[in-house]
Amino acid sequence: MLTDPKTSPDFANGGGLLPAIAQDAETGEVLMMAYMNAEAWAETLKTGQAVYYSRGRQKLWRKGEQSGNVQQVRAVYLDCDRDTILLRVHQLGDAACHKGYRSCFYRQVTPEGLKVVGQRVFDPDEVYGKNAEE
Repeated sequence: MLTDPKTSPDFANGGGLLPAIAQDAETGEVLMMAYMNAEAWAETLKTGQAVYYSRGRQKLWRKGEQSGNVQQVRAVYLDCDRDTILLRVHQLGDAACHKGYRSCFYRQVTPEGLKVVGQRVFDPDEVYGKNAEE
């Protein structure tokens, strides 16, 4: 069923990459948005851990491979057009964001500008080194 083109993501509609939203399975908090290609999709389904495609590095990115902040997939959803993926995950570790925050959505837009509303839980320089990305 998961390889049936009628029930799988429509990667052709996104030029081979589709947005994948990671949401905390217990709280509903949106943790991050990344991209998946068909290979990342297959690896995620096979392993039960979130695997994305890094546009910057042009390769698969196994969430938590450097930081240890792994995402265990609890449920997978597709939107009505099959061009957006929603992963309901159990976040192992305190942070989903490579900047050291629980969620990548740690800044709020206000009339005064961007306001940091999240709390940093780790120093990315200590985890990834200078100028490194997970």
